[in-house]
Amino acid sequence: MKTKSLFISAQEINAGMLFVSMGMMEILKRNLHRVAFFRPIIYKRSVRDEDIHFMLSRYKLEMEYEDAFGFDVEEVEHMIASNKLGELINQLIQKFKKLESKYDFVLCEGIRRSFLNANIHFDLNMKIAQNFGSPYINIINAKERSVQEIYENVMIENENFLSLGGSHFATFINRLDILKHEEMQQLLLGYEPKTYLLKEVQELSLLSIQDVLDSLGATEVLISKEQKLRSIRKVRVAALTLDNFLNHIEEDDLVIVPADRSDIILGLLGALYSKNYPNISAIIFPFDMRAHPNINKLIAGLEQFNIPIMAVPTDTYETAKNLSQVHSRIRVNSQRKIALSLGLFNATVDTAYIEQKIASASSDVMTPMMFEYKIFELARVNKKRIVLPESSDERILRAAEIVILRDVADIILIGKEEELRANYQRLGLDLSRAAIVDQDDPKLIKEFSELFYEMRKVKGLSYQAAEDAMSKVNYFATMMVHLGYADGMVSGAIHSTGDTIRPAMQIIKTTPQSSLVSSLFFMCLETKVLVYGDCAINQDPNAEELAQIALSCAETATAFGIEPKVAMLSYSTGESGSGVDVDKVREATNRAKSKNPNLLIEGPIQYDAAVNKSVALSKLPNSKVAGEANVFIFPDLNTGNNTYKAVQRSSGAVAIGPILQGLRKPINDLSRGCLVADIVNTIAITAIQAGQVK
Repeated sequence: MKTKSLFISAQEINAGMLFVSMGMMEILKRNLHRVAFFRPIIYKRSVRDEDIHFMLSRYKLEMEYEDAFGFDVEEVEHMIASNKLGELINQLIQKFKKLESKYDFVLCEGIRRSFLNANIHFDLNMKIAQNFGSPYINIINAKERSVQEIYENVMIENENFLSLGGSHFATFINRLDILKHEEMQQLLLGYEPKTYLLKEVQELSLLSIQDVLDSLGATEVLISKEQKLRSIRKVRVAALTLDNFLNHIEEDDLVIVPADRSDIILGLLGALYSKNYPNISAIIFPFDMRAHPNINKLIAGLEQFNIPIMAVPTDTYETAKNLSQVHSRIRVNSQRKIALSLGLFNATVDTAYIEQKIASASSDVMTPMMFEYKIFELARVNKKRIVLPESSDERILRAAEIVILRDVADIILIGKEEELRANYQRLGLDLSRAAIVDQDDPKLIKEFSELFYEMRKVKGLSYQAAEDAMSKVNYFATMMVHLGYADGMVSGAIHSTGDTIRPAMQIIKTTPQSSLVSSLFFMCLETKVLVYGDCAINQDPNAEELAQIALSCAETATAFGIEPKVAMLSYSTGESGSGVDVDKVREATNRAKSKNPNLLIEGPIQYDAAVNKSVALSKLPNSKVAGEANVFIFPDLNTGNNTYKAVQRSSGAVAIGPILQGLRKPINDLSRGCLVADIVNTIAITAIQAGQVK
């Protein structure tokens, strides 16, 4: 039986409730349009509930904060003490049912039992879930428990919920070390309901600089936006002389040092630029002191990398003590922790099973977020190797880490290993799982140059010119794709479109079915995803080329789960117009039909007739495409490029692309103004395309 709600609960803090809620919400949002998040009980009304804030912000849920909770702990305890448990449950049911009637699915998150008065001698979360009719997910923190204690807890929780007549959906056992994980696997072999064993990932429990800023009320002395998310592994007090203290620093330390210890500050900056010492995460000044103006001047003049600096009013001892009491949090902008969490969740959890259990009415709705999550999942289940030649760009490195942590694709970076490692470590990134290929590797240079020479000598290319070409990073990376060292390439963050496409045309070349490379954009509107082609490559395609663009776009749409209904756009519809431009579109439509008789395609057709059912009914009443088109083929680059930009700017649509098609293996181009999120999406799309290569 399928469900329209789930209830997630954990007994204590740091069990990973937000982690599980986030993983479940990712599954929901790639399948359903309108999802609600509801916490029946929050800690305090006067304090913003961070889990609610996270869910509403990250997943752009269409609901108000006040609708996402019922009561706070004080109100609940007062009602129970006043013998009003029945009234409490009834009011919560009313709030829940209101959400259930408005949304496709309601994901509920309980209050941690440790927040409730010890005099409440029953599991309130279970009782609420039972009355909501919501299948129950419980989370057990294995960190401080023995294997036997964990096992008994699993049995007791399941028995308790079944005794209430509820439905136990799954159990998550979180924060298992390797030995406990192996033992629990044996103990719970074949156990129902589903039990998921999640290994301890130290990175998720590490503090970030933002955690320190918030918890200690620290002042930002020198911190960039990106640095606030940097992880802190240990806290150290600089109580030694510099020559002795340098022996004790480790990677990602937070160092407490008085601001008048200029020797320590300069030594830590020197360590940052030295390959012989680790990179610390941050410096914190006690006593609210500041460094000497000359030290500040020196720091301000450093290029590329710097150490984040904070200040607090407390003394050194109190600062260290306060830091020991700070808890780690996953924040909306914690891209690294979010990626790591989702990678762990997807690697552990049977997401296909959960999707089967979710009630979802058949719908054509596809939001930008649903599409983004779908492409991540499509890439993850058929993981490919994507080479990124522009490893000197910080955005590329940050995107590569997210892709690796989310387990979307395997990453290959081009560069000098020692230099690359130093750069990403200074940024606080972990790219140890990325492969690094040296572009100056003589063996590869020889292999690539010889092959390129053989491929192009009939065009007059000399061997020296072939070697010169392989010294260019995009040619080198494209040859890696051609020879199977990588499955696809993403470039363009610091190179022009021509620099990306030219090597692909000379080395990869087009598929047997297509004689040209074309492009498309996925236009993610509020409730649907459209395909626009070609808006970036071919200036004035003839009828044969236009037909090939249409067929390529339809094939790409299908690969991404979009059933293509193709509109060949023109300034007239059907037989109503004539002229060279209309005739070209008409001929292109006929050529595409002859090559793929099963393709739903209409042309020539105007845009309004392609998207509006009432207009379509009057202009092309018998068409299977008119009014329902989702793939739009523009007659020339001028029309296509202007249209996609007009739609993007006027409607707020998210444009993903350009995505190149028609090549034997996928090569994709980035805008030089791209954001990290754009790079991540393009890598995922390239990986999916690589999975389609026969």
